Amino acid sequence: MNHIVLLALVATLGTWFVTALGAATVVFFKSPNPKALNLMLGFASGVMIAASFWSLLQPAIERAEAASGMPAYLVATLGFLSGALFMWISDKIVTFSRNRTDNAQGKPNERLNRIIMLILSITLHNIPEGLAVGVAFGALQGGSHNMESFMGAITIAIGIGLQNFPEGAAVSIPLRREGYSRKRSFLLGQASGLVEPIAGVIGAMLVVYVEAILPFALSFAAGAMILVAVHELIPECQQNQKAQPYTATMGIVLGFAVMMLLDVMLG
Repeated sequence: MNHIVLLALVATLGTWFVTALGAATVVFFKSPNPKALNLMLGFASGVMIAASFWSLLQPAIERAEAASGMPAYLVATLGFLSGALFMWISDKIVTFSRNRTDNAQGKPNERLNRIIMLILSITLHNIPEGLAVGVAFGALQGGSHNMESFMGAITIAIGIGLQNFPEGAAVSIPLRREGYSRKRSFLLGQASGLVEPIAGVIGAMLVVYVEAILPFALSFAAGAMILVAVHELIPECQQNQKAQPYTATMGIVLGFAVMMLLDVMLG
């Protein structure tokens, strides 16, 4: 295995491990503190938004023209929109499958649907996270920006790892509420993060072996991450906005600031 791909695998195994740590909270808690969960999900949103620009879009724009010969703005825009479209289509497929299941049963199985959609939604948006880490490590193949690319990839892995903790808890704890055992809730919670190493290896291999697609792949990952953050994480963390008007918002601001600081300092 190419050493760059191996680095991407190790990094995404690390982000999966943090998901597993988050899922393990089900052993100690029956339900999460809503204020703390909103803060963590807001933090995750801020991390993803900041990483989308500083660690993905900015490097994509800088490399686009040299790598592909196309205008940088065109490569970045097409990649960004393609990533968002990919996630939108994936979400539509999941929704369509759920509706077909409901129709086949004659009536919605609400409990089953809640569990399936919870796991699928978290798993689905772990794909661009793994892809983002893999693509970032794939950029190390270049040579002229080795240290910069390496620190950028590490920054993305750290940021995604941080926001994976509440995601693991967000799957396992509701499953426990639905009557699943602690062991089964943990196993299903950590399993939602297993797609990250797979997506990470795929992203790294694409970039390593087809280097010209690097700017497009970086932009693609950014578009996918932005859609996930805006469509899923931000609405979720704002559910108790009336009771806690600024908790989630401060989490978003803090997550953005931390990720920006890490990227600027280490980049």
